[in-house]
Amino acid sequence: MRSKLQTIEKELSWLSFNERVLQEAQDNKVPLVERLRFLGIFSNNMDEFFRVRVADVNRLIMIARESPDAELTISSARKLLKDINDKVQQLQDQFDSTYARILQELEKRNILLINEQQLTDDQGAWAKQYFHSDILPILSTWMLNEQEDPPQLQEQYIYLAVQLQLADKSLIYSIITIPTEQLGRFIPIPRRHSRGRRAYMILDDIIRYCLLDIYRDVIDVRRAQAYTIKITRDAELERSDAITESLLVQLSTSLKKRLVAIPVRFVYDRGMPEEMLRFLINKLHLRSYESLTPGGRYHNFKDFMAFPAIGRGRLVYEPLEPLGSPCIERHRNLFKAIREQDLLLYYPYHDFKYFIDLLRQASIDPKVTAITISIYRVAGDSRVVNALVSAARNSKQVTVYVELQARFDEEANIAWSRLLTDAGVTVEFGQPNLKIHTKICLIKRLEKGGEVKYAHIGTGNFHENTARVYTDLSLFTCHPEITDEVDKVFDFISHSYRKHEFRHLWVSPINNRENFRTRINRETKNAQKGRKARVTLKANNLVDNEIIDLLYKASQAGVEVRLIIRGMCCLIPGVAGLSENIAVISIVDRFLEHARVSIFHNNGNPEVHLSSADLMQRNLDYRVEVGCPVYSPALKKKITDILDIQFADRAKARLINADQSNPYVPRGNRKKTRSQIEIYDYLKKVD
Repeated sequence: MRSKLQTIEKELSWLSFNERVLQEAQDNKVPLVERLRFLGIFSNNMDEFFRVRVADVNRLIMIARESPDAELTISSARKLLKDINDKVQQLQDQFDSTYARILQELEKRNILLINEQQLTDDQGAWAKQYFHSDILPILSTWMLNEQEDPPQLQEQYIYLAVQLQLADKSLIYSIITIPTEQLGRFIPIPRRHSRGRRAYMILDDIIRYCLLDIYRDVIDVRRAQAYTIKITRDAELERSDAITESLLVQLSTSLKKRLVAIPVRFVYDRGMPEEMLRFLINKLHLRSYESLTPGGRYHNFKDFMAFPAIGRGRLVYEPLEPLGSPCIERHRNLFKAIREQDLLLYYPYHDFKYFIDLLRQASIDPKVTAITISIYRVAGDSRVVNALVSAARNSKQVTVYVELQARFDEEANIAWSRLLTDAGVTVEFGQPNLKIHTKICLIKRLEKGGEVKYAHIGTGNFHENTARVYTDLSLFTCHPEITDEVDKVFDFISHSYRKHEFRHLWVSPINNRENFRTRINRETKNAQKGRKARVTLKANNLVDNEIIDLLYKASQAGVEVRLIIRGMCCLIPGVAGLSENIAVISIVDRFLEHARVSIFHNNGNPEVHLSSADLMQRNLDYRVEVGCPVYSPALKKKITDILDIQFADRAKARLINADQSNPYVPRGNRKKTRSQIEIYDYLKKVD
């Protein structure tokens, strides 16, 4: 809940971030199909918000009942829930109107999304044939009655709740699982049935069109109406405290429990009859404090993230070809390139294949003896994992630290752990109470009779798919003191009881918070002495109370504080006497801003760090995170220039303010800089 500091509730700040995503779908300058995809991103984000953030608030209410201050805590939490639901409904209304406008604009481009009421006779015959040949054989349908509970609804699916009117005019109910996993969500109608135009039907609507065909051979049904429903459950994993039970087994069990975890949101078609809604609420055992969200005709808009690139003209973003690294291309051998100089790659502007090449070369290099890496999330068909398996088969000592508690990736990481173990890789899971969120890799190589270490320290996961759409920094170095400390991080993960000291790396939970505290306080003291002082931070989220308080005190002392926060920002900038020297922007564009960077003016000798950690208590105190100094003057300048370009953004940058209204940064008389494109052009020149 809200601290004594003057801050914004993190849940409401998160909703403000998702509103910025919705703004992209509303922006006429964004290509039309990309606008549909932003609706999908918005919807996917909202699902996760309820699974995690709203679930946390509900859990707080349950826990608070045992507290001596229960009444006050529960009252505050319920007010927060009301504020959340009010904002969610406001956003849902914007979403619905935005979707309707996009459909109209698609139609002008001869791209149609047709529902069951818009079918011609010819198209209707096609829909009937497709339904009976492809949909009906795999359709899962069950009838509801007063006596028996229905099967548990699973949150990865959407359902049609069906009201059936029988011959005697009585009403009964049924639920149908929409088989999107097998058939996809968007079904193309053959052009011969659409007069040459591109036409699609959403799978839900084909089922609606053929609804009576499901029941009429068994039940004397005269009328059927279907309404989409969706349930969202608490994503928190339950873990046993039994020491003898392996973490892998615990998580496998709790993933099954997630399927029946406490519901936190029930989304239903607002056109559903009231008596049907009451029946479903009772039948599904929804509790009074759960969020009942009236929605539109369609749910699971996250499927629109994969809407096909169709039609003529500029309907999707033109691809930006990944840039090469001249140093790497000159040497081809990654170890020679890194020995020559520290390397910095900035995805997706640079190609993630260079990291794959490093692992691939290490896997067959006879001089390489060991590879150690931490894995939080990887691609479904991971070339990173394939390279590690290859290295193990080539008799390298390969150790992989897998985070089994990476939210929503637990099941995949369990599978990867087993695959790696079977290939002869040593798999470690670290400490149960410390998530391994680092993005580090260490390679040991024999050179001239001695061991040389090569390290990667980054801000993003070793995930070749997200590296195409997430902006992340990767530093490659053989700096002896840094690589030795990367080695010590892995030792800390395995042996947290040992004393570990770090002079270069900022490691959570050991010294990361203290390093932020020391640097911000130093800038504050410099400002008090009349010196120039500046703090520049870029992160996904700024939630931690101590960091916010330190930045407020720095502002009051005259420190210029510049922040780029993509998501949650609980700090309130521009408040007289508190934060008037703090400016915060958020950039939402075609790529997801994901890099974490800190720059401290340091009396004219700037310190630049990149990190895996966000400015949240969990990242600073309860996870293993690594921040790394950038010592190369050329790379420090490059990172500083990139952030300066982002602060100059006058196309996609929004101001974070007290009322969370997300205004675009005023252009004034400056050129309309779109930072993500400007950065691409900048890197082409300087690399």
